[in-house]
Amino acid sequence: MSDAARTVRVLIADDHFVVREGLRTILGTEDDLECVGEAANGQEAIDRCAELRPDVVLMDLRMPVLPGLEAIAEIKRRWPEVAVVILTTYDDDENIVRGLRAGACGYLLKETGREALFGAIRAAARGESTLPAAVAAKVFAHLASPRAADEAAHGALSEREAAVLRLVAQGLRNKEIAVRLGLSERTIKAYVTGVFNKLGVDSRAEATAVAMREGLLRK
Repeated sequence: MSDAARTVRVLIADDHFVVREGLRTILGTEDDLECVGEAANGQEAIDRCAELRPDVVLMDLRMPVLPGLEAIAEIKRRWPEVAVVILTTYDDDENIVRGLRAGACGYLLKETGREALFGAIRAAARGESTLPAAVAAKVFAHLASPRAADEAAHGALSEREAAVLRLVAQGLRNKEIAVRLGLSERTIKAYVTGVFNKLGVDSRAEATAVAMREGLLRK
């Protein structure tokens, strides 16, 4: 049974035809998930985003012409509302952290089961982050490094920043947080930037990971 209220439009970016075809086929088994296009490299993924404006992009990392990480950064710069979920065979710490910092909201391995994949796509469409336990553990380990600890020590969060962080962790977008707190979207953006700076992170997924580790989500 689908947990989405609308059809989620998905773009598949992978340089292997068999992978794209397989993903298209399994997405077609779900009434609320629709593959609206495919891309064989990072530049094509950007071009297809411009044309199709999908809700979610499933992005491989190692592709010709333009690597996935660079494509993610450009897509998020031009269309911040488009969610990107990395789907790759590489689970090394560097790729995971760089992918999240580029703006991806999820990181899945190609061995992921179909139900977990469906769940991650739906979560991404809702503006939520999805990190499997094994991937989250690597993120936590990175954030626990001396460098990350020094960055996180830049300053304690104010009461308002903590409130914003809790809503970020719930998957709310800046506009939704602004409505919830009765503030302008511009003010919320400033608060989010301040939270990122104090925690030493570059993405909402990393901020959520730090908040979970440090117990910052408790009121």
